[in-house]
Amino acid sequence: MIENFEELRIQALACRRCRLAETRTNVVFGAGTPAAKVMFIGEGPGENEDLQGEAFVGRGGQLLDRYLHHIDLDRSRNIYIANMVKCRPPKNRDPQQDEMDCCIDWLRNQVYLIRPKIIVCLGRIAAQRLIDPKFRVTKEHGRFVEKNGIWMMGTYHPAALLRNPASKPDALEDMAALREKILEVCPETYSL
Repeated sequence: MIENFEELRIQALACRRCRLAETRTNVVFGAGTPAAKVMFIGEGPGENEDLQGEAFVGRGGQLLDRYLHHIDLDRSRNIYIANMVKCRPPKNRDPQQDEMDCCIDWLRNQVYLIRPKIIVCLGRIAAQRLIDPKFRVTKEHGRFVEKNGIWMMGTYHPAALLRNPASKPDALEDMAALREKILEVCPETYSL
């Protein structure tokens, strides 16, 4: 494990472990504060993220920011956002298993250094990899499970909410449940 967050970022930016490096514009390492106790993990960068090198900056990211604001969270102040893979899969397809396997050590090292008390998986890909391979967002969203001392919850990916606005109320309820869990296990999040 790399013990310095900036060194980890620098090494990740130079990564060429998988075929996604061939088509990327930028590595999207993550965004937020490494002092966060709440971490959000999505599947992979989209087109806007790839172009800007920043996590969740497209329409989905703007929606995520509105949900975060609703429960007093802000990527520049008290959370950290990362993805299962750091490079955009072509045409925004789902990351493939071997690509996630090549990239998982970067994420593990981020989690190791951040030491979150809560991880929110944004979408099926992250939830199936981190919570349960059989995870179904439509049936299990908003439920917390504890794994290795970290509370984890899966919820809808913001891009999925843009495609299916009928799920937005459920996602908002998940954010309310997240706020309650933060107040229970890491209330200091709100004083960052």
